[in-house]
Amino acid sequence: MAQASSVIVPYVSYLRVYEPLAAFPEPERGHWAGYARREHLPTAQDELRRSLADLLPTPPVAVPVHESGDAFVAELDGVVCVCPWRTRLRGWLAVQELPELFPEPLLDAALPPVVRRQAAADFGRWLERNPDARPWIRSAVWHVPVSWFALFAGEERTYTKAGDGVAPALSYRTPMVQARRRVARALKALRELLGDGRGDGGAGDGDDEGDEGVEMLLIGGLVDRLVDVGRWLEEFHPRSLVELDYGGLVHTLPDEHFAEDVSAADVAEGIAALRAGDGAGASEAYARLMERWRTVRERQFAS
Repeated sequence: MAQASSVIVPYVSYLRVYEPLAAFPEPERGHWAGYARREHLPTAQDELRRSLADLLPTPPVAVPVHESGDAFVAELDGVVCVCPWRTRLRGWLAVQELPELFPEPLLDAALPPVVRRQAAADFGRWLERNPDARPWIRSAVWHVPVSWFALFAGEERTYTKAGDGVAPALSYRTPMVQARRRVARALKALRELLGDGRGDGGAGDGDDEGDEGVEMLLIGGLVDRLVDVGRWLEEFHPRSLVELDYGGLVHTLPDEHFAEDVSAADVAEGIAALRAGDGAGASEAYARLMERWRTVRERQFAS
């Protein structure tokens, strides 16, 4: 089972981009070069603790006053890459998404309207000065978006089982060029299916027009999300590293559930089936994926 923690672990997954130092202008490049040489670097758990600490004051601090100077560090083919936290920018973006995630009474109790209005005003002024800003990290609550899985291959999966002093972890990593290529292939397969207007090659085997219409709507929504993540990836250096981290989701269920989780492979299989015109194969892969994540999403509403 999950290791006990000194903080409550939010059930959030992350999609991160690590860019090579050459992608950053000076003086930021020099800052990250020195930062990457530090002996002790903060972890995802450190970032989590800092963000939760801002919610303790009354009223809570929705967005940090100053931008973070921290980052995650990785290597790709011997090249140092960094993923800046950009906690302030991500805080503003998260505040914008909150009304879609929580009912208004709960949201007002956790983050009063006056705090949200001030955050929105501050963000508007900041964007006027930084119109090209984008985060290096995306997050999702209580699930991993299907569009994220489409960026990775099953063999790029890394799983760490909980043990003595070790927390469970599940992640994928791939070079940016591979992630972009997979997005393009998935979009091509889905758009061809939508262009045909047929339900026999999609993620279900509907027997009437109603089922087929729902199926096409679901596929169209996935196309939109793939376009969105694809455009985001285009903002970064072509020699970047892309990472999917299950984050706190691995604390929702016993180790066995995630040890057997092969969601990226299921998505890749489903897309390959669509490209081959195998509707039944695509349906089977989609059904496995949905059943696996239904178990996780049910925990969101457990008492």
